This record gives sequence, C-alpha cells and structure tokens, in this order.
Amino acid sequence: MSSIVKQLDYIFKPESMAIIGASDNIAKWGHMMVERPLRTGYKGAIYPVNPQGGSILGLPVFRSVKDIPAPVDLAVITTQANQVPRVMHECVEKGIRGAVLISAGFAETGGEGEDLQAKVMKIARAGGIRCVGPNGMGIWSAAVCLNNAFEEAPKSGQIAFISQSGTFGGYMSELANLKGYGLRTFISIGNQADLTVADYIEYLSYDDETRVIIVYMEGVKDGQRFFNVCKAALNRKPIILYKGGSSPAGARATMSHTASVAGSEIVFQNVCRQIGFIRAEESFQTFEIAIALLSQPLPPGRRIGILGTGGQGVVSTDACQKLGLKVPELDEETSSLLMKMLPPHAPAPTNPVDFAGSYRTAVDEANVVETLLKLDYIDGVISNVPVNPLLWSSRLAKTGKPEIIENLNKITDEGIKRFCGLPREYNKPIVCVRWYSSVKKDPVADQLTQSGIPVYDTPEQCARAMHGLVNYAELRRRMNTD
Repeated sequence: MSSIVKQLDYIFKPESMAIIGASDNIAKWGHMMVERPLRTGYKGAIYPVNPQGGSILGLPVFRSVKDIPAPVDLAVITTQANQVPRVMHECVEKGIRGAVLISAGFAETGGEGEDLQAKVMKIARAGGIRCVGPNGMGIWSAAVCLNNAFEEAPKSGQIAFISQSGTFGGYMSELANLKGYGLRTFISIGNQADLTVADYIEYLSYDDETRVIIVYMEGVKDGQRFFNVCKAALNRKPIILYKGGSSPAGARATMSHTASVAGSEIVFQNVCRQIGFIRAEESFQTFEIAIALLSQPLPPGRRIGILGTGGQGVVSTDACQKLGLKVPELDEETSSLLMKMLPPHAPAPTNPVDFAGSYRTAVDEANVVETLLKLDYIDGVISNVPVNPLLWSSRLAKTGKPEIIENLNKITDEGIKRFCGLPREYNKPIVCVRWYSSVKKDPVADQLTQSGIPVYDTPEQCARAMHGLVNYAELRRRMNTD
C-alpha cells in the first residue's frame, strides 16, 4: 500500500486537531472552523489557538499550538497569509503531520503570493507536514465525522468528491445531499501547493469505504503522475471527471481562481480517453452517474431496452443514440409476447415499449422489464417508475371501497418487489425516470431508490447514467484482457 495512505490519514482520520487563528467572531473562518466540527459530531479533540487566549464555545484557547498539552494530528490554519510561515514553523515543532490551509493570498494573487506559498511549502516539507490548499474551504471526512466545509454535515456515503473550487464544490455537495447521495469525503483542494488531485485519488483508491470518485478540476499539475495514478486507481473504482476551463474564457478564469493552467482541451480529452475516465459534460451529471455506479450491476454491452409511454420513450431513445448507446429493434417473437402484456390499442413494441398511457399495474411493468432483461441482445433497461394506480388516478383513490384499494396496494407491492429484484437476478442494470418529479411525492420511487435502483427526473439523466455504467464496464473488460 502506498505511503500516501499513512500520510493523509493524519488529515482525513485525525484523532485531534488545532484550529490556528480561532476566533469568537462568528463571521470569521476562525470561528466556523471551530463551530462546525464541534456542532456536527467530530469524534476527536479540538484545540482552538489564538494569541489572545480565552475560550471559544466552551473550549479553552491556547496562545500557541506548542502550548497544547497533547499530541495534535491536524492543523486547520485560518490566519492571514503573511502569518502562515511562522504558524507552519510552530506546527513542525509541535510534531503535527497534516494541515488544511484555509488562508488565501498565495499563488492565486500573483508573484509575491507565489513566493510566499513556496516559502510555506518549504517549511512544511522539511517538517514532514502534508498540506491541503492553501486558498481552500475545508474538508468533510465521514471516517471521523470531520466537517469544516459545510454548515450541516453531509449524509455519510460512499462517494468521494475532490473539488478545485470550494464554493462550487460546496454547492454541488449540498445538492447531492438534498438528493440523498451520501459523501465519504469532500476536499476543497485550493491551489494544490503540496497535495494534488493525483495524491487525493491515490489515497482514496485505497479506501474501502470509497466506491466512486468524483473530480471537479481546472488544471493538472504533474501530468505524468496524474496519468499513472488514475490508471492504477481505475482498476479499483470508477472516476468521474468534470473539468472547468474547457473554453478559452474559462481557461483564463482558472488562473485567477486557483492558480491553475487549464491547458489544451483537445489534449485533455485525448488523455481522458486513454486513461478511461467517465467524463461528465455538465456539473451535476457527476452525481447522477455516480449513484448508478454505486448500486447497479455493470452491463455486458451497450444495447438498451426502453419502457416508456409516448414521448418519454421517444426522448429516451434519442438521448441514448446521441451518447452512442444502441436501442436494438425487438425480434418478432419477443414483440408478439409483449403485445399480450399491453393494452389492445398500444403500438406494436419494437423498442421502446409503449403502454400508450393506459391503465396498468407495477406487476404489468415488471413483466415487460423482465422480458427485456431476458434477451441476450439487451444489456440494460431504462424504464419509467412503475405506476401506483392509486397515485396515478384520483378516481380510483376516491372509490370509497376498501377492498379495491387493498387489492391495488397488494398488486403494487408485489410488482415493486419483483421489479427491485430484477437487476440482481439478471445481472443487468435498470435506471428509472419518475412520473411526478417534485410535483407529487411517489412512494414507489422511494422504494426503488432504497433498493438501489436510481430514479431520475428526465430521460436524458437516465441515458447519461446508463452511459456511465457502459463506459466503466467497457474499461474493466479492457483492463481484464490487457
């Protein structure tokens, strides 16, 4: 195992941390870096440090990190940039092994800032301290419930998110949390003065609780090492990449943002293809793809069956085709078999299969999806969320006849149970598009999500998730034959 694991455990699994530049002013970073982990359940000791002494949130404040009467694993530094060299010297003397530099005013500001950053890193490297940042916004580590990046701690999960932008990464993480997507780790990497994207990927590739890695990056430092580390990491888990600075104007903006040189987009795309990244074209696609990779089996190919009424099926087919997924026409025998499961006025099923807006139950839809999964030329299915007739039709729900409602609930439960078991039974993925989105809560969608079948709001999201599964499956097959 790489030595990076031992080095970075001091950052992501610290038993204690010092907040240097701690403040009782609630508007300052020095206060937030104490208050957030204290309030959101960090399991280790917290030592505020400020030359003024006193106390913050009931914790005694030490005038220097060297005055703390116990070992310290991690320093979180929020002082002004010109004070950081002195602070780093003291951290070295204390024997601290990890640091998160929130402080800004370094390479992102130009020449003098670059010199100051280089000075700080020279001190840290000589003392054996590995550093996140500077110019970052903190981290989240579910391993010890360490949160100094968010107002509320994210849900614990199996997705790691490395972000070169703190604010943008935080916003994306909060959206993911609202969707119920848990995070194992979040890292606002800032200027990458010491630790780079490659270091974090290498570390996370060895973490058994991390199953998917998402990266938002604006530029690459040490491209050859980045290439080698990612190639090795992809043997263990998928990496989903969203890159900022892909346009000329965006590339210019990255330099003033995190001191990054974005580089040639064409070269970067070629490297991505060689390595085997799953490339997201829009920001939140990263999480949409990640949640499918977490829970669904990898498809044996790129041929997709589609169940969807009317335009939903048409749009799903178009979205798949644009991504290079295949939507094969069904053979006559299968088409005839499916016709018996559809209403008389439904069009002949050729793929997509269309219920034509008719009344049906979850059992009916499970039958259709299972028929598709049995085919050796279908590798995965995009389906609507199976219908709950009581939710779909207010008339049925208002019959006032308990026996009808009880029977429909029984049929729905039976159908959903079967539907949820199909991916494991056939070792092929299913992703679903919801009917009601946020307009009306659908308990069936919740059941699917709990069982591991991803539920999305649009057909395009479904296609992108399936495309991610296909890409990673193809990469794994290539690796196994090399």
